[in-house]
Amino acid sequence: MTGNGIETVDAAEILATLVAFDTVSDRSNLPLIDWIEEFARRHGAAVTRVSDETGTKAGLWIGLGPLDRPGYVLSGHSDVVPADGQPWSSDPFRLREEGGRLYGRGTSDMKGFLAVCLALLPEMAAEPLALPLHIAVSYDEEVGCLGVRPLIARMGDLFPKPLGCFVGEPTGMEVVLGHKGKSAARVTFTGRACHSALAPQGVNAVEYAARFIEHVRLMAEGLAREGARDGLYDVPHTTALSSVVRGGSALNIVPDTCSVDFEVRAIGADDAGALTAAAVAYAEEQLVPLMRAADPACGITVEPLIAYPGLDTAPEAEIATLAKRLAGRNAHAKVSYGTEAGLFDAAGVPSVVIGPGSIARAHRADEYVTRGELDACAGFLRRLIGECRG
Repeated sequence: MTGNGIETVDAAEILATLVAFDTVSDRSNLPLIDWIEEFARRHGAAVTRVSDETGTKAGLWIGLGPLDRPGYVLSGHSDVVPADGQPWSSDPFRLREEGGRLYGRGTSDMKGFLAVCLALLPEMAAEPLALPLHIAVSYDEEVGCLGVRPLIARMGDLFPKPLGCFVGEPTGMEVVLGHKGKSAARVTFTGRACHSALAPQGVNAVEYAARFIEHVRLMAEGLAREGARDGLYDVPHTTALSSVVRGGSALNIVPDTCSVDFEVRAIGADDAGALTAAAVAYAEEQLVPLMRAADPACGITVEPLIAYPGLDTAPEAEIATLAKRLAGRNAHAKVSYGTEAGLFDAAGVPSVVIGPGSIARAHRADEYVTRGELDACAGFLRRLIGECRG
């Protein structure tokens, strides 16, 4: 207990509990959600569970203060990437501390942020808040920012539109005002198989897929050479690439199928979805007619894979200036990876990204966050609590 009677909770102890839950995206997160829900209710928070259609995963809205007024959201995802095949020095699902570093899967990305939020929940509950604080715990962020969408869809039913959102991805507590939007799809070419000795009688799906891949490459080169620029990004322009290709079965068979997975990551000046659609249009308008000239049964199918909007918060926006004041920083940055902030922003909730840890440690063996980074995050959140105090 603190001197004023408020229970104190060690964020590292909570982090150890969160890390112990194996919440790789292809597995259920319900044991972790059950634990967080019980912890939040025990400390006086209002909790709403939002389950997915299968009932095997869920997100949480945790609310403190006057929930009939606009407040602020603290957003974090519960899922982590796999640790299989990585050269970890210890069990990735058992927190290990060494030299002030807390090692474990998800410590930086992003259970460290969630641990700090939960550790300060007793303080949030004890304060006479004039503005509410909401903690959003999502799932399946690592596979396309999927689980936060049902949470966002429930906002209007649960409380007024928030004043802003802080997404706790690992930024070293740097204020991040922008990230790229992403659109990805799988284009499958269906040709006509035959013996390779009779190659002209077939329709080679691999070769038509290769033409499409070349088109995506040329589009990427054009964006790099002549496209819009934003110098705050480490890669200051929109990018495009083909990343996964599957086709062919044997050397002496003209392949009748080939699929290409490709993506576009766009800065704020560009539209990732529009660029993806333009690439698909090239295949439909230029390649499909050539294929069907040989066989009307040939063609393509398109399967959307991942899409999320970018974030481009203005430096003068209230949420940006508030974040800088709470963080004690004047500078801001942008990142090339995606976050849930773009989805909150698209829903009308101004957003920034700020959290403990480093993206350079995420998704790697021996991922860690430091106690100092957790303390800095706690300081930020305590100042936010003060901002919301009556």
